[in-house]
Amino acid sequence: MSKEDVIKVKATVLECLPNANFKVQLEGPNDYTVIGSISGKIRKNNIKIMLGDTVDIEMTPYDISRGRIVYRYKQ
Repeated sequence: MSKEDVIKVKATVLECLPNANFKVQLEGPNDYTVIGSISGKIRKNNIKIMLGDTVDIEMTPYDISRGRIVYRYKQ
């Protein structure tokens, strides 16, 4: 799979789960809820993600129930 095969969507954090996982709600007409894990760059730079934050999440077309949080928007 190449880097162009990911789906990048804006989402809002609903719930903090164990092991740096988050339940996020995707923006759009359907409002899907998926599980997002933190990417390596966010871990490395020690960026904190809290409830209600707006984030970018990348998902593969193979499994759209899970994703990777790649960016946290400043508030």
